[in-house]
Formats: sequence, C-alpha cells, structure tokens
Amino acid sequence: MSRAAASAGFAGQVIAWQKREGRHGLPWQGTRDPYRVWLSEVMLQQTQVSTVLDYYGRFLARFPDVQALAAAPLDDVLALWSGLGYYSRARNLHRCAQAVVERHGGHFPGSAAQLETLPGIGRSTAAAIAAFCFGERVAILDGNVKRVLSRVLGFEDDLARAPAVQALWDEATALLPAREVDVYTQGLMDLGATLCTQRKPACLHCPVAEACVARREGAPERYPVKSRTLKRSRRTSALLWLRQGSRWWLVQRPATGVWASLWSLPEFDNAEALQALVAGWRGDGEWLDPVQHALTHLDWTLQPLAWTLPARVARPTGLPEGRWCEPAEALALGLPAPIRKLLAGADRQGA
Repeated sequence: MSRAAASAGFAGQVIAWQKREGRHGLPWQGTRDPYRVWLSEVMLQQTQVSTVLDYYGRFLARFPDVQALAAAPLDDVLALWSGLGYYSRARNLHRCAQAVVERHGGHFPGSAAQLETLPGIGRSTAAAIAAFCFGERVAILDGNVKRVLSRVLGFEDDLARAPAVQALWDEATALLPAREVDVYTQGLMDLGATLCTQRKPACLHCPVAEACVARREGAPERYPVKSRTLKRSRRTSALLWLRQGSRWWLVQRPATGVWASLWSLPEFDNAEALQALVAGWRGDGEWLDPVQHALTHLDWTLQPLAWTLPARVARPTGLPEGRWCEPAEALALGLPAPIRKLLAGADRQGA
C-alpha cells in the first residue's frame, strides 16, 4: 500500500470515529467564529477541559468579541483569568486582541501563516484556528496530537530536540486528509484526550489501533520520546497581610516574572526580612500556617504574617507601593490562586 493510501485510510478512520464517538457538546464546537475558537485554544493550553468550561462562559459574557477584549483594561482580563493559571496566556490574549483590532480591523486573518504573526499565537494554535474556522488544510501538533501521532508512527526521535519536532510536523502534514480537515483535527484531539491518554491508554477502543506501532510493540507509554526533564526548584517567601479595619493592603506585582501584573500581598525574601520591617509597628501580628503552592518549575512555600493596624494609625513606612482594598474589591482583582484562597477564606469568616 502506498503512503498516500495509508494516510487516507488513517485519516478516514479518525474522521469516522470522531463523527461517531468523538466529543460534540463542548461550547466552542459547532462555530466558525475565530474569536471563540482562539479563546478556547488558549484556555486549553496546559489546562483540563473541565476547568476551562466555567472560565470560557464567564469570559465570553464579559468580553463577547475581540473588540470588547481589546478595549478592556488588562486588570479586568487578569481578574477574570484569576485561578486559571499560566497568566502569560491572559496577557498575550489581551495583546493579541489589540493587534487584531489595530492591524486587521477587528477581523482575524484567514490563514495559519498570518495568524502566527499575532502575539501569543504559536504554530499549532494558528493551525487549529485556520482549520476549524477557514477550512485550511494545515496540521496541528499540540500535546495530545503529538502523543497520538508518536504512538501510531512509532516516532522514536527525541522531541526535546527541534529537528525531531520539525520531523513530526512533516509527518503530521503528510497525514492530512484532502477533505474534512476540521473533523480530522478534532478527531486527533479527541483521541488524545479520551483514549490515547498519557497513562493507561485504551488501545482496545482505539479506531487506529491496527495501524499503531506502539500498540504492536506493547509499549505505548514510552511514546512520545522526550529526554529533557524540567528541573524543579524550591523557594520560601514571606507575605505581609496588612489589615486595618476591613481593609487589606495589596500590591501589583512586576510586569515580568511569576504572577506578573497580578495583585497580591507584599512579598519578602524570608520571614526575618518581614519581621525586621514590622518591628516597632503598632498593632498585633500573627504568623499563619504556611501555604504550599506548586508551579510548573517551582515548589513554593508562602509564609503569611497577618498584621492588624489600629484604626486611625497612619500607614507604616517601608511598605511597597499599593492600595487599600475592601474585601469585595480585592477579590474582584486578578489574584494568584493561593492568595485568592487565603483572602476568600478570611472574608467568609468575617476577618
């Protein structure tokens, strides 16, 4: 059998399976609106569908189109994104919306190549938008699709290396069907999300099991091959939860780094540095239980000090620039998930 025939057979099986058993009820399906598809693709990066569902609906209610998103303050975008994680996605989303309005009159360009020139849109996201919205015959290669194709092809090259990634892009492009590229693309994504999972793939139910090299080898979990492992680090910081009456002192974090541009409690390198700052302050302080937070590259211990200033006492010197917020106002800001959980718990208890 020729490679073209094999490719057509593989694509046909994926398309037939998607129509029969794939996912069809997700809110971003059944539309050719590039704004909605783009929003879903960005939200789904490194985030489970179950988590995205709530955020997607709320986001569209507040920003129904790209013009509304472009016109919104970044703080409003971050506030609505709060808890979804990987906040650079939200900042790029805002920048991209502004670029679509400024460069393209509020209309997303119709090809993957043009879409890829926009802020925060990579090759796979651009291809997904182009395939779903404009019917362009172009391959995607997100995490799920990498896993499916690596296993089916028995692709043994190390995907930590750029040449290997490019080779898999070439394979993905060669497998594209002549028609129904949108259904095929959705089918690959669905296979990776529901059957060809990272651990314990359901090979007995897979529509392309007979063609799968990894299944024949009896070792699907060894694919995809990626040698580079993320080096995790540990960090301990102290947080100042300064309270006066019902107000809390919040600061906006720098525009780069962890939790960039989000609002948070003032952070200090260690408990000793924070203790030195508050020495001699009026009021009472209490060290709270540490908060453990895991980021992609970092295990972070956050040690909060709750300090209550008496009424009518001036704000102490040495505090980072920020602002007083009532609890409702604070919780409406873009807050990192562990900070939101800490403050929301106190708000429920009337602290």
